[in-house]
Amino acid sequence: MKAWILMLLALSLPVMAQEAAKEGEAPKAIYVSLTPPFVGNYALDGGPKLRVYKADIALRVTGPEAQAAVKRNDPLIRNQLVALFTQQTVDSMSSAEAKEKIRQEALKQVQQVMTDEEGKPVVEDLLFNNFIVQ
Repeated sequence: MKAWILMLLALSLPVMAQEAAKEGEAPKAIYVSLTPPFVGNYALDGGPKLRVYKADIALRVTGPEAQAAVKRNDPLIRNQLVALFTQQTVDSMSSAEAKEKIRQEALKQVQQVMTDEEGKPVVEDLLFNNFIVQ
């Protein structure tokens, strides 16, 4: 009988260790895609050539609460990003360095929206999954 109890106890130890590890784990990153992709005009300087951009964006957050907060504020986030993209010039959209500056500014604006609406920045990073300009 004692051997049976010891065997059950020995088999349950790995399960208890896994549960304890899960409780101590940091929350995992969640990527929230802003869909549909952003498509619009930029550099509206009255020139003869129409300038178009397409941006597939994902936001990195931690935890389901942050994910829900981003989804709640999706329209306001999208509005800020569209306004940012339409203000760009040909020079500010042409190089990799310029696109990185746009990415950083977009992250800053999204974090500001989340701080205003939720009381904290919530969004840890903004990623361009695809960013095309013509």
